[in-house]
Amino acid sequence: MKQKILLTRNVFPEVVADLSQQFDVDHNISDDIMAPEALRARAQGCVGVMTTIADKIDAAFFDACPSVKVVANIAVGYNNIDVAEASKRGVVVTNTPGVLDDTTADLTFALLMSAARRITETEARLRRGEWKKGFALQQWLGVDVHHAKLGIIGMGRIGQTIARRASGFDMAVSYFNRNRLAPDVESKLNVTYASKETILRESDFVVVMVPYSKDTHHLIGAAELALMKPTAIFVNTARGGVADDVALIAALKEKRIAGAGIDVFENEPAFNKEFLELDNVVLTPHIGSATLATRMNMSKLAAHNLSAALSGKLAPNQVNK
Repeated sequence: MKQKILLTRNVFPEVVADLSQQFDVDHNISDDIMAPEALRARAQGCVGVMTTIADKIDAAFFDACPSVKVVANIAVGYNNIDVAEASKRGVVVTNTPGVLDDTTADLTFALLMSAARRITETEARLRRGEWKKGFALQQWLGVDVHHAKLGIIGMGRIGQTIARRASGFDMAVSYFNRNRLAPDVESKLNVTYASKETILRESDFVVVMVPYSKDTHHLIGAAELALMKPTAIFVNTARGGVADDVALIAALKEKRIAGAGIDVFENEPAFNKEFLELDNVVLTPHIGSATLATRMNMSKLAAHNLSAALSGKLAPNQVNK
């Protein structure tokens, strides 16, 4: 008899078909986010679960589902999982790094450019019939991206991928990271190390690209936003909660910063609706990795991680080694 696994969300048919050759697959084809109680009930008797960041995997989950031996998250981040608790119980936790770096960097740059050139604002004005003057020299002016100063807070794989894109726009890139990059890597990326405060004060664009944890909760808050130039633009494609959304809304509303591009929110999808009242912010619904190829590769990698771990092998992307 095949071992039972749970796919907590609607996964691509090809991935389900591959997993079904080895496992008895319970597939949440409705794609509804399960409440913690419902998730625990559905995972009963499963040896593995493929999860997303919306699924809370904690001590209560492990208490209710002692048969679960592998949690394969379809994401780079895994703040939805209590890894320490999993490790204590001998449960393998995996993630999907690498396969979404370029796609997320693309979306980051798209938000940066859209905010700089007021794309969503001016399109909305056009659609509302507010374009009356044709070409006008001082109408709907944005700011240049080329030759501007870009500051990146968090210089992991995705941060470095963003820096490489910035070189094509002749941007001066500085970065802050918990661990400084090796000199040869800095030289190759053409980036300069600086303090977080220096980046906030001097950059024309500030991108935050750190994982979410108790240490990075509200890493960008009212005090940090107050350091930024009134002409600066803030971009977050990392995780909701890294920035204080209430403080960000206040800074945007009061024009203490020029604009923002935001893909992730606190308490998503129940995000702060005050964002919708602002015309100096570009909003997207957590689509950083949302291309067909990338989401497929993420799902395949999660499935491979789960299959390997349940076969007694070392999962390629095991978090708690």
